Amino acid sequence: MSEEIASINNAYEFGWSNPERYSVKAPKGLSREVVEMISRTKNEPEWMLEFRLKALDIYYSKPMPTWGADLSGLDLDEIYYYIKPEGVNARSWDDVPDDVKQTFERLGIPEAERAALAGVGAQYESEMVYHNLKEEWEKLGVLFLSIEDGLKEHPEMFREYFATVIPPEDNKFAALNSAVWSGGSFVYIPKGVKVDIPLQTYFRINAESAGQFERTLIICEEGSQAHYIEGCTAPSYSRDSFHSGVIEIVVRPGARFRYSTIQNWSHNVYNLVTQRASVYKDGVMEWVDGNLGSKVTMKYPACYLLEEGARGEVLSIAMAGRGQHQDAGAKIVHFAPNTSGTIISKSISKDSGRSSYRGLVKIYEGAHGSKSNVECDALLLDDEARTDTYPYIEIQEKDASVGHEATVSKINDDQILYLQSRGLSEDEAAGLIVRGFIEPVAKELPLEYAVELNRLIELEMEGSVG
Repeated sequence: MSEEIASINNAYEFGWSNPERYSVKAPKGLSREVVEMISRTKNEPEWMLEFRLKALDIYYSKPMPTWGADLSGLDLDEIYYYIKPEGVNARSWDDVPDDVKQTFERLGIPEAERAALAGVGAQYESEMVYHNLKEEWEKLGVLFLSIEDGLKEHPEMFREYFATVIPPEDNKFAALNSAVWSGGSFVYIPKGVKVDIPLQTYFRINAESAGQFERTLIICEEGSQAHYIEGCTAPSYSRDSFHSGVIEIVVRPGARFRYSTIQNWSHNVYNLVTQRASVYKDGVMEWVDGNLGSKVTMKYPACYLLEEGARGEVLSIAMAGRGQHQDAGAKIVHFAPNTSGTIISKSISKDSGRSSYRGLVKIYEGAHGSKSNVECDALLLDDEARTDTYPYIEIQEKDASVGHEATVSKINDDQILYLQSRGLSEDEAAGLIVRGFIEPVAKELPLEYAVELNRLIELEMEGSVG
């Protein structure tokens, strides 16, 4: 590893790791035997094993994507596809193994739970080590379980929805996740229930060359409302790690759901994620997506607007520094009349970092009265940084309204000088400009998470000017 990349990783505040303590660890590389071992270890029903093996065949049949970020450095034969840590899925924080508990305490997870969350989940390596939902929400029928417990305790509901929003055939990495999935959340919000404080799950990779393949399934019944927040970190290693999650969300008529992510992986992680929501009549789906960490990210949260009046919104922020490519964006697909979609994408690039907006807006014939608007703004902090925009717009309906606006700008020297004249240093002035740039996204997060997003960006900004 070059000294340059080493210095980047040394500056990453979550780059520490614990000694590996696991009860099961698959051999390196992907095989039918590894998939069978995962299913056997989890004591799954036969239909799930058949599903996994079929997905594995689909994965092998699909070529590696040649569009988007460069994946040539990702050696899939060097990845551990399943690591089961000790002390899996505790319902009491006291039952979590001490070293794992200390990891999440350093990340602030127990504090967050006590302060302002309806429930907390924590995933370590391939498994959920902790899941807890406050009693007041349990009494209303809310489910917030590990995905494995969702399969065991609610098998009929699980099978009805699992892999219906994102089937294995969707793309190569959705097929891979379908074959080796482990961990993630199962969330069910009953009809008319409004969970007014967030649920949160935090993902941590600890082992070197580890793969993490969580699968999250969320069902929001008619008229319900909830907010789910995801965070993630990993140690800094000389060898790459791999994260490839699948998030499936069903938003029933009149329901409203928000999924927020603050991704802060270390700079040795390839992050290739598929996220999609199916939205029904008058339902609302909101994605708030923050991408700061990773070596490579390819992530495009999607809203499929299936019935009249459905709405989808994606607010995205990506920051790419040296050695990073953030290929992020969104998809909004209008299947039904009078649906509406909004994409607001903000990207910041510095040093030789590269950010790309890649998005799709599609309006099918018959989706009359549909409206979609895209705004993507890129901010370059220096002459080495790069940004690209790849908008795809497909309109098959004459009675529709679509707008697209894109801007690229650099930090203005006059703005820096003015702010310096008001007593700010050059770094402080640049930080203030960047915070103003991302404000449309940050304001949609709960206060403590907006503060954290701004803090992480300030850490990434250190030394960016001057």
